[in-house]
Amino acid sequence: MSEMTIRDTTATLATARLRETPRRGIPSWLRWGAWLPTLITFAIAATLWQLVAWTNPYVLPALQDIGASLAGDAGMYWSNFLVTLLEVVVGASAGILAGFLLAVVMAEFQIIEKAVMPLVIIVMVTPIVAIAPALVVAFGFGMVPKFIVTGLVVFFPMLVNSLAGLRDVDQRALDVFTTLHASRWEIFRELRLPGSMPYMFAGLRIALPLAVVGAAVAEFVAAGQQAGLGSLVTTSAAQANLPVTWASIALLCLLGVLLIVLLAVVRKRVLWWSDGEVTAKG
Repeated sequence: MSEMTIRDTTATLATARLRETPRRGIPSWLRWGAWLPTLITFAIAATLWQLVAWTNPYVLPALQDIGASLAGDAGMYWSNFLVTLLEVVVGASAGILAGFLLAVVMAEFQIIEKAVMPLVIIVMVTPIVAIAPALVVAFGFGMVPKFIVTGLVVFFPMLVNSLAGLRDVDQRALDVFTTLHASRWEIFRELRLPGSMPYMFAGLRIALPLAVVGAAVAEFVAAGQQAGLGSLVTTSAAQANLPVTWASIALLCLLGVLLIVLLAVVRKRVLWWSDGEVTAKG
């Protein structure tokens, strides 16, 4: 099948999927209507937090105490933030890549899915807090067990959503490619992969926040290197240092929010032709 024919066919199919969107003078995220409900919700939550902190200082620290801890020990928080960020980046990247590659193999060869998927499900339903200590025994007290735990957490949602996307192919488009005698690689590159992108981004919306959870859990249960925001939460909680504990938790939340915002920006750039969201699976 000629390269020009495939390109022309793909361009025709992509053009058919485009929808015209009206031009707007002001982006929606800059309008007060988009921010006001969120600001009101946060204001109410902050007020309730302060009321609890004032009446029960041994349960919650005041917000100003958390802010003072962040400002006073910025270097400590930054160094631990970088450790957790490294665990998230390395572990999540490995888990996401492994999940996608296995999904590609399963989509092409169903016998592989029948053979491997039961084992994957068994691993995924095993509590991660039970696996982490065993990983420390196997791989030592360094960063490797934390990378593995983080990767395992994101692996399954990426696998399930990528597999669903790769198989959700427009049958009419597939018939056109088959009629033009397209190779398996050409069908994957020009049809399956572009069509699966909304599903993969839906999977990433689940996987990236889970990566932060996985990194924190790994730092909780994987003994050894006492660094990272999760380790800081454990240490400060044992010392009843509530401002440090909640400041570390706030930074973990901030890391998750930043990842989601970055993903939204990338999605808007990559899926410029898609207006809708795909429901994530898994």
